[in-house]
Amino acid sequence: MATAKVGDVISFQREGKNHEGVVSGIRENSVMVQYGFSKEKDEPLTTIVNHKNYKIKK
Repeated sequence: MATAKVGDVISFQREGKNHEGVVSGIRENSVMVQYGFSKEKDEPLTTIVNHKNYKIKK
């Protein structure tokens, strides 16, 4: 399996919904992803996704 690089767009599932986001950081077993914007908090939505649980979009 290929590991995403910073700036790659990936798809993943969160709470039963499909999301797409941009990789903003890489760790040994996961990536940090920005996938939206919270109007309430006025900041980007960020989550951590295990390398096994995403697909790199082309």
